[in-house]
Amino acid sequence: MSFESSSQAPVRADVWLWAARFFKTRSLAKQAIDGGKIDLNDGTCKPAKSVQVGDVFRISRGEERLEVEVMALSEKRGPASAAQALYRESEASMAAREAAKAQRKLLGAMAPPGRPDKQARRELRRLKDSM
Repeated sequence: MSFESSSQAPVRADVWLWAARFFKTRSLAKQAIDGGKIDLNDGTCKPAKSVQVGDVFRISRGEERLEVEVMALSEKRGPASAAQALYRESEASMAAREAAKAQRKLLGAMAPPGRPDKQARRELRRLKDSM
């Protein structure tokens, strides 16, 4: 897969986010941009905003926060290995994602295994009634 060079026309932000596989469809990328989940170069972004090599995206997807620098431009969606060549994630962003992942794992380990069984429900009811 060949990527467009920076000397050619810039690519729309929603198209680049789709081609770099941050979103499954271009319309989902557009919705994220319209919803304020995407920042470009420390400012707001619009779907038709031109993206150029060296630009920095801040992407919020659910609990995930990414900060990526545009390394190449493409209007075509290719395999994931080729899409990863379009951007470089910052070291701070990777460290923050790993910390958040560890935090979620820790919280998940402390959570009860599932719904309480009959005995546990009766125990909870007795505890609430005694208060």
